[in-house]
Amino acid sequence: MKKRLSWYKQNRLIELFVAGSTARTAASLVSVNKTTASYYFHRLPLLTYENCQEHGLFEGEIEVDESYFGGARKGKRG
Repeated sequence: MKKRLSWYKQNRLIELFVAGSTARTAASLVSVNKTTASYYFHRLPLLTYENCQEHGLFEGEIEVDESYFGGARKGKRG
């Protein structure tokens, strides 16, 4: 049985995505599975891109900043 997330949880995941939270942190704050939060965090940029293309909001050359995904690795390295 597949159940959809409530609007509240979807909106909360979007808020946390925009705030720069990690998917794992968002999952614990919203009380959803980490794979569900990860799915939303991967899907949101794609949906944003697709909707911007339809409305012609971005045209020409676009510059974006670097992004860092994932947390710091624990333990000794090297």
